[in-house]
Amino acid sequence: MRSVPALARAYILGAALAALLCAAPALAAAVPAPPGPPDAPSVPWLAVALLAALYAGCEQLPRCRFMGRHAPRGMGMFFPVLLAGAFLLPPAAAALVGVPGALLARVERRPAGPRRIWHAAQLALACWAAALAHQALGGPGAVGGPAGPDFPYALAPAAAAVVVFCAVLTVLDGGILVLAERVPARRAWRGRFWPVLAPVSVHGLVGLMMTVLWRSPYGPGAALLVLLPMYISCWLFAQYHRERAAHQSTIRALVQAVDLKDGYTRGHSERVGQASVMIAQELGMDDSRVETLRFAGILHDVGKLGVPTRLLRKDGPLTPQERRVIELHPEYGHEITRGIGFLGEARAAILHHHERVDGSGYPYGLAGDRIPECARVVAVADAFDAMTSTRSYSRARSVPKAVAELERCAGAHFDPRMVGALVRALDRHGWHPSVTADGPDLPAPRATGSPAGSPS
Repeated sequence: MRSVPALARAYILGAALAALLCAAPALAAAVPAPPGPPDAPSVPWLAVALLAALYAGCEQLPRCRFMGRHAPRGMGMFFPVLLAGAFLLPPAAAALVGVPGALLARVERRPAGPRRIWHAAQLALACWAAALAHQALGGPGAVGGPAGPDFPYALAPAAAAVVVFCAVLTVLDGGILVLAERVPARRAWRGRFWPVLAPVSVHGLVGLMMTVLWRSPYGPGAALLVLLPMYISCWLFAQYHRERAAHQSTIRALVQAVDLKDGYTRGHSERVGQASVMIAQELGMDDSRVETLRFAGILHDVGKLGVPTRLLRKDGPLTPQERRVIELHPEYGHEITRGIGFLGEARAAILHHHERVDGSGYPYGLAGDRIPECARVVAVADAFDAMTSTRSYSRARSVPKAVAELERCAGAHFDPRMVGALVRALDRHGWHPSVTADGPDLPAPRATGSPAGSPS
């Protein structure tokens, strides 16, 4: 534990001590007492053991995370079991459900011991607080009263318990980020609660369903069956993310190959992808098309892999014949990506991103609406980054000057609608690429052509 900062160690030990105090009434009930009237209600140890074993077993299964980057770190995906414990058990007993699973769970980053202790304490405190909120609002009676579950009233205590559960997790997680990972306090908690609340609310509904079945004549066995579709959906989501990661790896490999071949445009692909996304979002495109345009922007120059390196790195002016060779790169790019099915219409953008709305572009001289919409978006993004970055043939321009040039060429080279969308997006969000006119000086440019019309 020496690798953990002193304040973080104190924070973890404090959380562990607080969790122990919360679970103390249940632990005390496990100790044989002298004969006499009981001081506290008995703890349903069979239910505690079943839920704790179930959660510990689930934590050993392959699992996915769909709460995103704001999820509490190290948390598993089997919160329905923990929330069912909060709905079924007294607060002190509910605090014990997640402890064995957290202590036995796989830990991806070192130090493993402090992380396991921290996760166990965090879960214990969150479950205890959720059970306390559920109990305070009459949840146990609404879920398991003599007449059966009282819906929809039973939803209110369960919802309050979910909110408290998420709040405790995010508050504790923000604290450890500040103390252990030196995240600024103003950023540690920002935007963490709401992204976690939505998926945990779904887990809460599953946990409530488990609770109702547990207390029904069908018993705990029926309650456990609820987890099967939950795990299947989680597995399918994990498959989707693995496929998405494979897509990202494919794109990253192609972009790295282009960057190694044409050093002057290093970083250009990612910036064009960024500008394409800004235009697409400003136009109100749906998320799938925005993602496609991001791919198109990133891969628009992949055809340069088929262009001789000596032409891409030539310091002097290009001859007409050399320019015609470079102008083949959209067709090369289309061929290279032909077999990559997930790109969809991004391949059309790769092929046509140098077409011009007046028909003077290449490779096919398409004009106006005959140019695919995605290609018109990438054409504007490509020209904008070419002008705001120092290239092998020109010095970088400032963003206002680049915007003025785009507006001057709108209707001739570029689609005015796409230019307007980029201008509005820049006004709203600004432009924050890795290399701009304000960036570090790069090798001196060669004097030929204009950025808006270059075969970048």
